[in-house]
Amino acid sequence: MGRAVIMLAAVAAAVLVDVLSGVLVNRIAHGRYKWLLAPLRQACRRPTAAVLLLAGLYAALPGGPGRWLREGRHAVLLLLIGSVALLVVRALHVAEIVAFSRLPAGVMAADRRIRRTRTQIRPVRRLTSTAVTIVAIGLIMTTFEPIRLFGISVLTSAGVIGAVIGLSARTALGNAFAGIQVAFADGLYIGDVLVIDGEWGRVEEVKLTNVVIRLWDDRRLILPTTYFTERPFQNWTRHETRVVGKVQIHVDHTANLDDLRVEAQRLIEASPLWDRHQWVLQMVDANPQTVVIQIQASAADGPSAWDLRCDLREAMVRYLREKHPQWLPRTRSEYKP
Repeated sequence: MGRAVIMLAAVAAAVLVDVLSGVLVNRIAHGRYKWLLAPLRQACRRPTAAVLLLAGLYAALPGGPGRWLREGRHAVLLLLIGSVALLVVRALHVAEIVAFSRLPAGVMAADRRIRRTRTQIRPVRRLTSTAVTIVAIGLIMTTFEPIRLFGISVLTSAGVIGAVIGLSARTALGNAFAGIQVAFADGLYIGDVLVIDGEWGRVEEVKLTNVVIRLWDDRRLILPTTYFTERPFQNWTRHETRVVGKVQIHVDHTANLDDLRVEAQRLIEASPLWDRHQWVLQMVDANPQTVVIQIQASAADGPSAWDLRCDLREAMVRYLREKHPQWLPRTRSEYKP
């Protein structure tokens, strides 16, 4: 009779929690906290009901000497541990989604604090979910007598590290720790423009084990997180999203730089891609055949800077070809009869 009462109480508690959570979301919150409570209830209502029902069933089942009763109670305990872990993982996932929803969605946002927050939330959630899963596995192991000591070592984390190293997973473990270091080391964030081995792109995703870079031509460069802790890379948006693009053009020694500077100024000021911040034309190199002029102009972000560079290069070459072909590179030779 007492066990039936326990089961009925567990069922009643599950129904009551579901009803009260619905009332809380629809009436008490009045929309003020609905952005948090609604997705939390939607994701956690079934795991919560499962936890309550399994807890009631575990308490109701007798722990007598019968083999089937012992194995049945043990199976319920395993399901209870798994349900609790699932409930926590889902709650963490909802917290991540809600946190992202409260931030500007575009990775092009100029506020570096926003991009830093977006970068740090996901690795923390994944690491926490992994820790919850490991704890659940350790608790499940402790319920089996032959592997109880191993389960205890998993819970104390010492066995986890030893097992991982023993399974030759040191690289993955190193990448996981590097992912946390990258997320909090203030070196790169989601939306930053990086130059890696001559390729520039924007950080699209930062995971525990790898970083996804969206290159200028929409290719995806996937690098292990240890790359960013062991090798140098350029971050064009370390303090701001503005990017300075540069164009180099070879011209003849007779070219008039003042004339070219006036034309470059006209082109830059007429371009909608220029952010009205800075530009300059300079001679940066000279060799026996040509001189090298470099035009630098700033843009709001990496893609705009790339398009501005291409437009300037095309327009300056057209200007030289049509207006001053004598300034194009030439090869001179001296003939002596």
